[in-house]
Amino acid sequence: MLSILGWLFALAVGAGFVGSLSGLGGGVFIVPGLVLLAHVPMYAAVGASLISVVATSAGASVAFVRDGWTNLRVAMVLECATVTGAVSGAYLAGYLPPWVLELLFAVMMLQSAYFSLTKQDTELLSESDKLCSWLRLGGEIPDAGGQSLHYGVANIPGGAALMVLAGIMSGLLGIGSGALKVMAMDYLMRLPLKVSSATSNFMIGVTAGAGALVFLARGAVPGAIAAPVALGVTGGALVGSRILPYANVRALRMMFVVILVLIAVEMGWRAMSGL
Repeated sequence: MLSILGWLFALAVGAGFVGSLSGLGGGVFIVPGLVLLAHVPMYAAVGASLISVVATSAGASVAFVRDGWTNLRVAMVLECATVTGAVSGAYLAGYLPPWVLELLFAVMMLQSAYFSLTKQDTELLSESDKLCSWLRLGGEIPDAGGQSLHYGVANIPGGAALMVLAGIMSGLLGIGSGALKVMAMDYLMRLPLKVSSATSNFMIGVTAGAGALVFLARGAVPGAIAAPVALGVTGGALVGSRILPYANVRALRMMFVVILVLIAVEMGWRAMSGL
């Protein structure tokens, strides 16, 4: 029993480390790790992953909030959409066969790979649109010289719609859906990329927590798996965050794209084999 727990802990440390370096979160890697390597049933892996996502987000988002990169107003407005989606997705997960979840996971891996290749910072909006101005969603970020730059926000309805989808995918698959969240805030709402990433990191834990509550209520989170996974992913993420500033980001991005595509192929093959 101890050897199995130690193996799960080591697997989670690796998933948290890679997830932190990639910016996609440990859930993207812990679910396929548990399913493909540890042969954990998909539903149990999703529940355990949601617990780990809550833990890692709580630790990782503190620095972003402290340094002012997280737009808390945007996060609070959009959490209404993501939490609704997460609860719906977690509820729906209990009625879908494992091969459907595995196929959806493969699709999400391909989407994350595409986002990793194409993400880039957008030009700052000088002013928010009418609705976002009324909600006072704009903010400020420091420039290279340490001066504050104001940025505006746009298209909150479009961003909220994509956030519902991100929440559904989080509840269904046990991931933070960070790639979808950043896409919504970066491409649709025109937030600066670092603000989008920091705000997404803050939101991921709340979204995963909502989905985890549904799994916990059903008794579908095995404690013997969730505990070492949560501890391992958190430890791996902390180590990865320390190494990230010194890493070659371009090389890492290409490596992670390859890993994501390979995971997508393997999960897709499992899904098609289970038809």
